[in-house]
Amino acid sequence: MSRKLLLGLALLCGGLVVDAQPAAAQQTFNVSLGYFSVRGQDARVAGDVLNANRNFLTFDVNEMSGATVGGEWLVPIGRYLEAGAGIGFTRRTIPTVYTRFTNTDKSDIAQQLRLRTVPIDLTFRVLPLGQQSGFQPYIGGGLGVVNWRYSESGEFVDFSDRSVFRNSYVASGTRTGPVALGGIRFAGDTASAGMEIRYRSAHAPLPRPFAGTAIDLGGWMYQFTVGMRFGR
Repeated sequence: MSRKLLLGLALLCGGLVVDAQPAAAQQTFNVSLGYFSVRGQDARVAGDVLNANRNFLTFDVNEMSGATVGGEWLVPIGRYLEAGAGIGFTRRTIPTVYTRFTNTDKSDIAQQLRLRTVPIDLTFRVLPLGQQSGFQPYIGGGLGVVNWRYSESGEFVDFSDRSVFRNSYVASGTRTGPVALGGIRFAGDTASAGMEIRYRSAHAPLPRPFAGTAIDLGGWMYQFTVGMRFGR
């Protein structure tokens, strides 16, 4: 889903949920749909496994970007502050082949790279126009706790003798890192809609036999949000 489409949906829904009465300071439960863009090849952490794999596999790092979904509970703290706790889900698989090697029958040596992330973000927002405004721009930040799982499966080349074998290698864990965000929200008495950009920074170590020593879990998230609002 493109950023232009997400912004258009946010503006459309904003016109539907904002009414003539100012919105009261309320708790909000958001659901979100968006796009997670991984950090590019030149910005990834040193020793990143995707960059290392590009030395012998044919793929683009940006292919690991993909759709993301999530939910978040937002609680007002005074007139201009808001606390949030949310969870998301992203999974992406890249089909790839060895660049310089083939099977004895000249067929490709194929492999799949898969990354799944489940981030839990604890955040604070500053709303310069206040909780009572129907139009609510905001900026904020906090801490992200990312549960991740990375795997490589399919055919592998033993470079010592160039033999080909099948296997699957998996690594997983949980890492923390900073989160920064900003967005706009159109808030009515019972519903809200908006558009948000969020940046997350985190990376994790990888064991042998992966080609890299780490995996970069950071990137940009562009998401459209719809919320249900409660209380006064």
